[in-house]
Amino acid sequence: MTPDRLAPPREVLDYYDRFPEESRLASGPFKLEFERTKDMLTRFLPPAPARVIDVGGAAGTYSAWLTERGYDVHLIDATPRLVVEARQRNATLRKPIASISLGDARSLPEPDRSAAVVIIMGPLYHLPSSGDRLTALREAHRVLTPGGTVVTAAISRYASALDGLARKVLDPAFLRIRDQDLIDGQHRNPTDTLNYFTTAYFHRPEDLRAELEEAGFSAVEVMGVEGVAWMFADFESRWADEALRQDILNVARAVEAEPSIVGVSAHLLGIGRKL
Repeated sequence: MTPDRLAPPREVLDYYDRFPEESRLASGPFKLEFERTKDMLTRFLPPAPARVIDVGGAAGTYSAWLTERGYDVHLIDATPRLVVEARQRNATLRKPIASISLGDARSLPEPDRSAAVVIIMGPLYHLPSSGDRLTALREAHRVLTPGGTVVTAAISRYASALDGLARKVLDPAFLRIRDQDLIDGQHRNPTDTLNYFTTAYFHRPEDLRAELEEAGFSAVEVMGVEGVAWMFADFESRWADEALRQDILNVARAVEAEPSIVGVSAHLLGIGRKL
C-alpha cells in the first residue's frame, strides 16, 4: 500500500485536529464508556506484564492506564496531533508507555507473533470499507502470539438514532445522517457540526462478530459497553451519586452479553482469540 492509501480519510484527520479526543473520556456519558471498558479489559486481558499493542490509542488514555497496571504497552495512532499529545503526556507519567508511534491499523509496525494483546479502540469505525476493516483485523491477528487476545471497539448501528432521541435533535441535516446510518451504517457528516461526528462505519453486533471470525479469530464475543444509561438526561447527577453510579455499572455489566439489548449501547466491544 502507498502512504496515501494508509492515511485515514482527510475529514477524519481534520475532525481529530479540532475535537478534543484527549479529554473526551472524562466528560458526560463518556465517563461510563471509560469505566465499563476498563472493567471489561480487566476481565478479558491476560495478566501483566503481557505485551499490549494499543492501536488507535489517541493521546494514550488506555495505554497509560494499562502501563500503570504493569503491562508493556506500545501505542500506535494515525493522527499526528494526538501522537504529539500522547508523547507530551507520557513525559509526565510515573510509569511511561513503552513506545508511541505514528501508524495505521492496516499496516502495523510490529513483527509477527510479537504481542499477547492487541486493542483497537477506534480505527475499526473509521474504516468505512469492509475490506479495510478486515485488513486491520488480520494485522492484529498477524501480530498476536498463539493464544493472544484482540479487543476491538465499534460504534453501534443505532447510536446516532438513540443519541438524537435523547438530545431531542430535529435538525434536518442530522436526521438525514441518522437515516443513512440506520440503512447501512455508513455515517457521513457533510456539515461543520462536530457533534455529528465524522466519516465512520456503525456496526450491528452481528457485523462485528462476522468480521472478527472472518479475520481468523475464535471464541468471539460481542458485548455492549454502556447499556442504556448513556442516554439518560440526568446522567451527570446520577453519576455523581455513588450508589446510583454503581447501580448503572452493575446493570450495564449484567446485560452486556444479552443479545436482545447489546445494540442499545453506544459502543460495542468485540473480543476474540488467536488459536
